Amino acid sequence: MALKIKEFPEEGDLIIATVTKVMPYGAFVKLDEYADREGLIHVSEVASTWVRNIRDHVREGQKAVARVLRVDPTKGHIDLSLKRITDQQKRDKIQEWKRAQKAEKLLGLAAKKMRKRLKKAYEEIGSKLEEKYGELYAAFEDAAKKGKDALVAIGIPEKWADTLTKIAQENVEFPSVEIVGYVDLKCPGPTGIETIKDALLKTKEISEDDAKLEVTYVGAPRYRIHVTAPDYKLAEKVLEKAVEATTSTVEKAGGSAEFHRLTKKGVVI
Repeated sequence: MALKIKEFPEEGDLIIATVTKVMPYGAFVKLDEYADREGLIHVSEVASTWVRNIRDHVREGQKAVARVLRVDPTKGHIDLSLKRITDQQKRDKIQEWKRAQKAEKLLGLAAKKMRKRLKKAYEEIGSKLEEKYGELYAAFEDAAKKGKDALVAIGIPEKWADTLTKIAQENVEFPSVEIVGYVDLKCPGPTGIETIKDALLKTKEISEDDAKLEVTYVGAPRYRIHVTAPDYKLAEKVLEKAVEATTSTVEKAGGSAEFHRLTKKGVVI
């Protein structure tokens, strides 16, 4: 169960829920992120199509992503919907939930090393980390990359920062993807070699957080561009910048440049 600062969700929030009871008129659920809170998904909010039998859509024990429609804190009533969510929103929420679970596990390990209960750890530093980073797992990622100074800088006591950082560096794994492209650079004339060198140096000016760019010589006139990044979108962005930097420099000097892509099968096209 992921810890939350708020006692109740807000209207419009997406939450993770576990179905506890299914009735003809709706499904009762437990809000996994809010301890002891329950909600109701009316049968009219179960699916976008007509529901002949509610049990064809939900079952006891099922976990689901739901949208909060109404909240009445005085009565403790929370109305939810399963149909007012896109597939992308579901995927994003599930990913967020998984990160929250990982973060809570890591915070629990830190609390154990500090000889404190998880609730106390959350009170002392967890809430502050969520406030500063937006989510707890992002704090562990930052500590794994930058060290304990990143946590100390936002007011986390040094002993806590040291413990959190050690656990982060032992447990946090960063996803990465790799893509490769080639550029053929030709520039005739007495300054051609210098122009190509300048073009390649331009790639060193490309800076994107969490992305790594390497350019190596393959054999005249070909150069290999290798990009490592957390996701394909960022990797493609960096590769595009590198190709633009090299080709534009050479072409402006009267040379020619041609880009080739390495396919998944290792074929240059």
